[in-house]
Amino acid sequence: MKVRLSLLASVLLLVSVTAVPEIEKVGRVCGNGICPAWWPKLEPVKGWHHEDDASFANNANVQVPDGFMFSNAQTVIYAKALYKPRNPATTSLAVLIKDDRAEFLKESPGVGIAKVLPLKTKDGQALETYTFFPKASGTWEEVSYGEEGDFYLIFTISSRSHAGFLASLPVYERYIALYKE
Repeated sequence: MKVRLSLLASVLLLVSVTAVPEIEKVGRVCGNGICPAWWPKLEPVKGWHHEDDASFANNANVQVPDGFMFSNAQTVIYAKALYKPRNPATTSLAVLIKDDRAEFLKESPGVGIAKVLPLKTKDGQALETYTFFPKASGTWEEVSYGEEGDFYLIFTISSRSHAGFLASLPVYERYIALYKE
């Protein structure tokens, strides 16, 4: 059984290298098999690191400041890749954004949502970008949306404070500026 799991993990790794290099396709042994995950590949940014356990738990490429973990960082940055065939109700990027905004308002009534200037990836894709700011307490977030082949992309910076958000925003912008399809 372990040999079969190792073979499956090797195949997943080979697929991740040959299929779509900008979307990392990874697998991890869990339960009685392999749990696959995929997320946008992010280039390293000085002072931040990939958090493996949080990435698998949240099905996203989670980045946190050096010296912190996902659980205790004031600000985190993460990138998701939603596989379009697994989300048939999401028929376009506009629908994804509309649904995401509605979910934010449902979970945090009174959150202020504002469209801001798009952020550009290394290959020139302009990601539609919104801020989600609390009127009192909560998390300060900026979310950038795009598409790549069979995937919707969602990049997010989330901070427990406005000051933390502002301090880490250049790092978030750097991750996106380095991302290439």
